[in-house]
Amino acid sequence: MSAEVLITSMEKLCKLHESLYDLAVKKTDIMKIGDMDTLNQLLIDEQTHIAAIDRMKKECQNASRILTPHIDQPTVSDCMDYLTTTEQEKIKEVTNELVQLVLSLKEQNNLNQQLIHNSLQFVNVSLSLLRPQPEEINYGPPTKIKKSSNINTQGMFSSKA
Repeated sequence: MSAEVLITSMEKLCKLHESLYDLAVKKTDIMKIGDMDTLNQLLIDEQTHIAAIDRMKKECQNASRILTPHIDQPTVSDCMDYLTTTEQEKIKEVTNELVQLVLSLKEQNNLNQQLIHNSLQFVNVSLSLLRPQPEEINYGPPTKIKKSSNINTQGMFSSKA
């Protein structure tokens, strides 16, 4: 019974990751367009997916604990000894699919991160071009002393007098 729960929860986990990947692809397109309202809604949807993924992960952990009660933090590999060969094959298949989805999601998120970084650089360059550069403020003596033509450059004391 626990094996079926584990397989079912892992399949749901795959579907949630696939849906999250689709959202990440949509996010890339939305960032290219610059539609902030749609991007905000998409971020809310992502948070919902992430919360659902956390719930499914906990469900998978609970099912694996039931299969292997003597192990504190069992992994999928730990559960394999307690499954039939058909269940083992199904778990391997779902695990491989999940790994591929996570790698694809990671690549897409890296692309999105680069897009955000480039956008921020563009904004910073634009702002630096638009705002005036402040003059340097020094608290010491001025570096250039203006010499007036009225003052005798030899000094105030005249030896000829």
